Amino acid sequence: MPETQDPHVSQPSSAKFVYDFTEGNKDLKDLLGGKGANLAEMTNLGLPVPPGFTITTEACKVYLDSGSEPAALRAEVSEHLEALEQKMGKKLGQADDPLLVSVRSGAKFSMPGMMDTVLNIGLSDASVSGLAAQAGDERFAWDSYRRLIQMFGKTVLGVDGELFEEALEEAKQAKGVRVDIELDAADLKSLVAHFKDIVSKQTGRDFPQEPREQMDLAVRAVFDSWNTDRAKLYRRQERIPGDLGTAVNVCSMVFGNLGPDSGTGVAFTRDPASGQQGVYGDYLQNAQGEDVVAGIRNTVPLADLEQIDKASYDELMQIMETLETHYKDLCDIEFTIERGKLWMLQTRVGKRTAGAAFRIATQLVDQGLIDEAEALQRVNGAQLAQLMFPRFDLGAKSEMIGRGIAASPGAAVGKAVFDSYTAVKWSRSGEKVILIRRETNPDDLNGMIAAEGILTSRGGKTSHAAVVARGMGKTCVCGAEELEVDTKSRRMTTNGTVIEEGDVVSIDGSTGKVYAGEVPVVPSPVVEYFEGRMHAGADDADELVKAVHRIMAYADRVRRLRVRANADNAEDAARARRFGAQGIGLCRTEHMFLGERREMVERLILADTETDRDAALSQLLPLQKADFIELFESMDGLPVTVRLLDPPLHEFLPDITELSVRVALAEARKDANENDLRLLQAVHKLHEQNPMLGLRGVRLGLVIPGLFAMQVRAIAEAAAERKNAKGDPRAEIMIPLVGTVQELEIVREEAEQVIAEVEKAHGVDLRLTLGTMIELPRAALTAGQIAESADFFSFGTNDLTQTVWGFSRDDVEASFFTAYLEKGIFGVSPFETIDKDGVGSLVRNAAAAGRATRPDLKLGVCGEHGGDPESVHFFHEAGLDYVSCSPFRIPVARLEAGRAAAESKGSDSR
Repeated sequence: MPETQDPHVSQPSSAKFVYDFTEGNKDLKDLLGGKGANLAEMTNLGLPVPPGFTITTEACKVYLDSGSEPAALRAEVSEHLEALEQKMGKKLGQADDPLLVSVRSGAKFSMPGMMDTVLNIGLSDASVSGLAAQAGDERFAWDSYRRLIQMFGKTVLGVDGELFEEALEEAKQAKGVRVDIELDAADLKSLVAHFKDIVSKQTGRDFPQEPREQMDLAVRAVFDSWNTDRAKLYRRQERIPGDLGTAVNVCSMVFGNLGPDSGTGVAFTRDPASGQQGVYGDYLQNAQGEDVVAGIRNTVPLADLEQIDKASYDELMQIMETLETHYKDLCDIEFTIERGKLWMLQTRVGKRTAGAAFRIATQLVDQGLIDEAEALQRVNGAQLAQLMFPRFDLGAKSEMIGRGIAASPGAAVGKAVFDSYTAVKWSRSGEKVILIRRETNPDDLNGMIAAEGILTSRGGKTSHAAVVARGMGKTCVCGAEELEVDTKSRRMTTNGTVIEEGDVVSIDGSTGKVYAGEVPVVPSPVVEYFEGRMHAGADDADELVKAVHRIMAYADRVRRLRVRANADNAEDAARARRFGAQGIGLCRTEHMFLGERREMVERLILADTETDRDAALSQLLPLQKADFIELFESMDGLPVTVRLLDPPLHEFLPDITELSVRVALAEARKDANENDLRLLQAVHKLHEQNPMLGLRGVRLGLVIPGLFAMQVRAIAEAAAERKNAKGDPRAEIMIPLVGTVQELEIVREEAEQVIAEVEKAHGVDLRLTLGTMIELPRAALTAGQIAESADFFSFGTNDLTQTVWGFSRDDVEASFFTAYLEKGIFGVSPFETIDKDGVGSLVRNAAAAGRATRPDLKLGVCGEHGGDPESVHFFHEAGLDYVSCSPFRIPVARLEAGRAAAESKGSDSR
C-alpha cells in the first residue's frame, strides 16, 4: 500500500505554488510530489543536483478543478525562472547561450512512465546554433532539438508518436545505420525539418519558437497527464487516490548526449530483483535519460562505468551509500554525466520484487538501520502471496529458446501475444497470455495487467517493462537480444525457432530464461516452509525462507488479531494448522453434503411426512458425527466454529428445467414416472427466484423440524467422544442468517436441550458456545438485542456485502463490475476489500453494540475479507478478536495482523 503522509510534519501554506529545490525536503511529498521532495532533500544534503524549482500539487488541483492555472502561478513561475536564470548566468532560450530546462511530472507516489516529461525546453531555430557553439558540438545541438520536437509533439501537441519513430527509422535506413547515435549533424538537421513538418501537418500550427510558451504548454501538459487513461488505470491498479494531482519539476538541463564522455543511467543501491547488495543499474553513453528507461537502446551494466569514467563511478558509489543510509532503504537513482561531471536527477525509495522486499528488510535490521517493527512495515501480504506462487521445475525436460535479464521473478506460462489489445481480449476469454514486445511503453499498461508475464527483446532492469512489472508483481524478462520480435507479423524468431501468436511460451523471471512450450511448475520454497517441509534454521535453508521466517516470527509476536481458517474437512484443517491457523473460524456444513451425500439433503428437504423426515435425519446424523470427530481431532485444543446448514435450496434440489424436460418427454412417450411427477411438484413449490435471499440458514432450520437439532447432536456427540478419548475439543456452534433475536432464541433453546442430553448421556461437561453470523443489515443494526442470546458474533462479510449493496456476487462481477472499476466507481471490488464506509460502518457499529450488551462477546470475521491485507487492518482497528480465511491465505493474514498492530502502536507513540 502507498505510504501515508506523517500528520506531524508541518506543511507549508498552500497559498505558495512554487518552491525552489533549496526550500523543500523529503517529507513534503503531498505538496512537492515524490520527485520534487527528493530533489529538495538531495539539494539539502549537498549532492550535485541541477538547480530548479517545483510547481506544487496544489496548483495542479486548482487547474484540474477549474480548467485554468491559479491566478498567482504565472507570476511565481516568472520569479523563480528569473532566479534560476541569474544562478545559471543565462536566460531561457537565449539565442547565443540558451538555458534549457526539463519539465517533469512528479506525483506523491511513483507512477513510472504514466505521466509526461519534456526535455530540452527552450531550444528553437534561433538558439540551436548558440547551443552548438557553446558545446562545440553541432551534432549534439541538433540531436537535442529533434528530441524536443519529438517529445513536445507527442506529449504536448498530441501528435501520434509513431510518425516521429517512422521518420527516425527512415533516416537511419537512408544513412545505412542501426542506431541514432550514428546519424551526423546534417542528418539530424534534416530530421528536425521533417519533425517540424509533421507537427505542422498534424496540428495545423508550427512548432512553437518562443521558449516561455514551450515551458508553459509543457507544464499544462504534465497537469493534464494526471488524468490520462493510462495514469488512471495505473492508479486503480496500485490503489493510488485519484485526487492527489501531480507536481511539476522545472530543472536546468544537463546533457548526457554530449559525446562518449557523457551519458545517463539508473542505479539501485541494492538489486531490486533479489535484494543482494552490490553494483546494480544500467548506463548508456552519449544518451539522454529517456533512452535508458524506454529500452530503445540496450544499456551496459552499471559496473562498466568504472572502466568508462572511474572518477564519476567512484563519486556515484559514495552518493549511493549516502542516500541509502539517509533514506534507510533501497534507493532508485537517476543520474547524468555531462563531460565527466556527475549530476543527480532523481532518487526515490525503489520498487522491488517480493523476495527482495523481505531480504532487504532483514538486511537493514542486521545493519542497524531499522528495527524489527520497521522491517515489518517494509513488507506486505500481497508480496508474501507472490512468494507462495509455484516456480518452474528445473529438472523437467524443456526447450530453452533464449535468455534475457531477470527483471521480475516468477514462473509464467501462456500463449504468445504481440500487442496489448490482443492480450486483453484473450485474457477476458479465459486464456493465459505472455505479452511479447520489443520494448513496452506506458500505452501497453492494459496488456501488461492482463498478461501472466512480459517478455521484451530490449531494455534492462530499469526499463519501463521491468519497473512496472516489479511494481505489479508480474513476471518479466527484458533485453532478450537474441529474440527477434516482429509485432507486425505477430511472431518471434530465435535460433531457428519461430513462435507464432498463440504458441505457448514459458518465461522465468528469476533466471531470465525463455522456453518454448509449457514448463511444469513445483511448489514455492516459502510454501514448503509454511508446510513444515523446510526448516528455516537449517544451514542450507534458502536465504529468502530465513528472511520470511524472521519477519513472520515478529509479526506473530506483536499481533493482537488471531487467525483462524475456513475449513470443512480434516485435510484442510490439518493444512491450515501447518500454515499457522489458531483454530477454525468457519466450517460450512453444507459443503459436507455435496457429491454423493447431496441426495440425502434433497430427500430431507422434499420429505412429505414426519416419518420420511426422521429417516433422512437419522441417516445424516452418523455421517455428520464422523465428520466432526475428524475435524476436532485435527484441531485438538483449538476452537472450531461449526456453522449449521446454510444451503441456498437450488444447490440441493434437482434443476427445475432439466426435471421439467424429463417429465415432458416421458409424458410425450406416455411413459410418465410418478416419482418424477411428485418431485417436479415439490420443486415447483420450493422454487425461488432469488435463492440467496430465500429459504436458507436459520429459516431452513426453523421450517424443517429436527434439522438443526440433528446437527447440534452430531457436534455434541463428536465432542463428547473426543473428550472421553482424552482429546480437547473446543466446538462453537454458529447459527447462520439470523435477522432477529427471536430466531436465535428459538434455536438456542432447542440446542441447549440437545447439548444437555448428550452431556448427561456421556458424563461430560462440553462447555459448547452458541453464536451467530452477522450477515444481514438488520442483524448488524439490532446487534445489541441479538447479543443477549449470543456468545459470539462472526461477521459474514460476503453476504453482508451482497445485502448492503443489493447485488449478487455471482451475477454482477461478470456483468458490470468491470465498467465500475474502469469508471472509478469502485477503486477495488467490495468483495475483495471491505467497503469501509458502508459494510465497514455496520461492522463497527454492530461490534460496539454487541459488546455494550455483552462485554465478553467474542468477535470474528469469516468472509473472504479475512484474508485480504487491507481488510485485516480494518478488522484490527474495529476491535475484532480474530479473522478467518482460506488455508493458503493464513500466512498473509498473520503478517498483516502483525503489521496492523505495529502500525497502530507506532501511531500511538507519536
